[in-house]
Amino acid sequence: MITAGIDVGSLSTDAVVMQDDQVLAYVIINTGVKAQTAAGRAFGQALEQAGLTEGDVDAVIATGYGRMSVPFANSQVTEISCHGRGAAFFSPDVRTIIDIGGQDSKVIRVDAQGNVVDFLMNDKCAAGTGRFLEVMAQRLELGIEQLGQEDLQAGRAAQISSMCTVFAESEVVSLIAQGVPRPEIVRGLHHSIAERTAGLANRLGLANGVMMTGGVAKNQGVVRALSEQLGAKIAVPPEPQIVGALGAALIARRKHAQQSE
Repeated sequence: MITAGIDVGSLSTDAVVMQDDQVLAYVIINTGVKAQTAAGRAFGQALEQAGLTEGDVDAVIATGYGRMSVPFANSQVTEISCHGRGAAFFSPDVRTIIDIGGQDSKVIRVDAQGNVVDFLMNDKCAAGTGRFLEVMAQRLELGIEQLGQEDLQAGRAAQISSMCTVFAESEVVSLIAQGVPRPEIVRGLHHSIAERTAGLANRLGLANGVMMTGGVAKNQGVVRALSEQLGAKIAVPPEPQIVGALGAALIARRKHAQQSE
């Protein structure tokens, strides 16, 4: 059975095509201003990589904030459920998932099958999200993908007291003016994100077997700071950004199998 998952996020749109338990192809592109266009483009590119056509796909599920903008999807599922299934695919030992996306952050507790037991979400403010890091990277004249390497060069973390994106940016400007080394500012930003995310995790209650998903999981500085804050080892899947889309493809397979019975 061939299924696909499309995760339309605020910053990126991810597509995964699977045949049974095997990932045939995946694509990550910028969402841009039109979620529907991004979804179609990501799906088309993933199909091309897999050497398939749309007619070869048995079922498609859309997830993410733009999931209602995917006209070719058979149904829509929340990203909470999709991240649970996707994380369990990578490791059945996962019980806590920390997902830091473009505009929100989530902590999800799951059972051995990846079913959601409980979750908490911060979607009221961009602080501590991918967008927060994107703004700070621009202010520091860095690409967002350079932040993790920059953190490795820091001897200490600069103090960043505000988590509001606007006020934190002002603090960064002030630290630059004071001559504080850039790596120390970056580490301070990572620590502030880790503090906020750890607070969310502790409110939910941390269960052993922690995995971090989402684009921010590619930033080793954030992962390390969060691991220190939580006092727990954090697993990161090979491509953390596709976990939601992967979970959607897995759920599509289950739903299609049930309908075919």
